[in-house]
Amino acid sequence: QVHLVESGGGLVQPGGSLRLSCEASGSIFSINVMGWYRQAPGKERELVASITSGGSTDYTDSVKGRFTISRDNAENTLYLQMNSLNPEDTAVYYCNAEGRLGPVRYNSWGQGTQVTVSS
Repeated sequence: QVHLVESGGGLVQPGGSLRLSCEASGSIFSINVMGWYRQAPGKERELVASITSGGSTDYTDSVKGRFTISRDNAENTLYLQMNSLNPEDTAVYYCNAEGRLGPVRYNSWGQGTQVTVSS
């Protein structure tokens, strides 16, 4: 129902910044909440940040104050601005969209983008 494509990942030094982008297409009107998840090697996927259709945001404690989730509705794009990056932020980051089409709920994922924080 919704197709997501992430971009912006790469290699950055500790203390540096990256901005991830997620372009959405399809049934955009049906999205209720979008979020960024990440999965590090050997660990479970975790929610990093989310934003509702009404603009409410939430962050996991480890990134609060460093990361900012935002959206550009005109371009159907979700962003994650990541500042003060540290090696513990190294992971594959995934864009997620949750919504419903009538009575049918869906949960869409992007392909992921690698973020590596290393000197």
